Amino acid sequence: MRLIEQPSVSEALAGSEAWVVGGTVRDALLGRPRVDVDLALRGDPERAARSVAEAVRGPVFRLSEAFGAWRAIDRRAGAVYDFAPLQGETIEADLAARDFTVNAMAVPLGGGELMDPHGGQSDLERGRLRVLGAGAYEADPLRPLRLARLAAELGFAPDPETERLTIAAAPSVTRASPERVSGELRRLIVAEHALAGLGVADRLGLLGAALPEVAALHGVEQSHFHHLDVYDHTLEVLRCQIDLETRLDEVFGDLADELRAVLAEPLGDELTRAQGLRLGALLHDVGKPRTRAVLPNGRVTFIGHDAAGDEMIRALCRRLRASERLATFLAALARHHLALGFLVHERPLSRREVYRYLKTTAPVEVEVTLLTCADRLATRGKNADAAIAAHLELAGQLMAEALRWRENGPPRPPLRGDELAEALGIEPGPELGRLLAALEEAAFTGEVGTREEALATARRVLRG
Repeated sequence: MRLIEQPSVSEALAGSEAWVVGGTVRDALLGRPRVDVDLALRGDPERAARSVAEAVRGPVFRLSEAFGAWRAIDRRAGAVYDFAPLQGETIEADLAARDFTVNAMAVPLGGGELMDPHGGQSDLERGRLRVLGAGAYEADPLRPLRLARLAAELGFAPDPETERLTIAAAPSVTRASPERVSGELRRLIVAEHALAGLGVADRLGLLGAALPEVAALHGVEQSHFHHLDVYDHTLEVLRCQIDLETRLDEVFGDLADELRAVLAEPLGDELTRAQGLRLGALLHDVGKPRTRAVLPNGRVTFIGHDAAGDEMIRALCRRLRASERLATFLAALARHHLALGFLVHERPLSRREVYRYLKTTAPVEVEVTLLTCADRLATRGKNADAAIAAHLELAGQLMAEALRWRENGPPRPPLRGDELAEALGIEPGPELGRLLAALEEAAFTGEVGTREEALATARRVLRG
């Protein structure tokens, strides 16, 4: 078995005593795409990484001071090489110190027999995740959460003993750095089997440790318009959101290609906009437990859960050291996810109502329109079919407007603020801002197209 195929890399590492290890070997045995190549070596990881970087003419940098790991990147081949010193005196000791059996296999750098002292290949064949004893979790508090992420990526399930050990170790996840916890959660949510991975995380106490805001949704009952409690509804919204990723043509017709291009754009924290939407679906209702109330007639309400969700998500993102860009995106999805549903009862919408929807929901006007579709599809209580049909019809209309808004931005009035202030004899300030906002809206509705029309409209606004 040989896993280093690039001759230049093999030549750069000639004479090194090294092994390809971990996820690289696992993915090779599963026939999965391999981008990252993990190597353990006896010797200096920095020297090996610099030799490879020089051979492939790519960058090189330190990954971890604590573990002495280095990375070299081959941009032309799209490959990443991670070098770490042996954890122990031998490769066998190194493998014994790893997390799960499926990650505790190695192949000599130059090729050769698979080294599998813990039965990882057998576990791969059985679709099983098995931890290398309680000590594996004690060595790194992040590893229990990694179990759920691997379940999401591989579609595997833990064996009973691993489940027992994971339940015991789950609270320790909070001892890992927030950045590492955040990274595992992001990888879990974008994985092929994200829902299965979340199921493992929830069942074994990992969700309660890493995302207590989501775990708190269990058992929060809703109104007769819902057939699920808030937690199960949230997972159903996520399922529908993932499903919509493959159904854009069916739901949005000719808009699908343009929408796909928007969703493929980088968002932040190594997520695309589509992937960020998955996380938004998981978090959009976290404000419901805090705002649940029961009216005298028995009706359950969650008044203000959109604003509460905005606040909670921002706090969650600060805790997990997420970027401000991602935090703003997720918080805006929660705050605005009800807006389109309210408009369903106002159809047909005026141009003014369309403008106010776009202005209110920007800068997530495209993404939140799609999220509301998943939310509506997941809500199958009283009168569900008619409500879903009406919602999707309006979402299609507003998506066309949202995509144009995303491409062109809000309309520009036919004169600048300084020109308006001079013409009307007013000073810059809140009043001028109010006039410009009114003119922007009038430009969108088609009521203002010329300088003269803009001035006439501004004077009417001033007169009240």
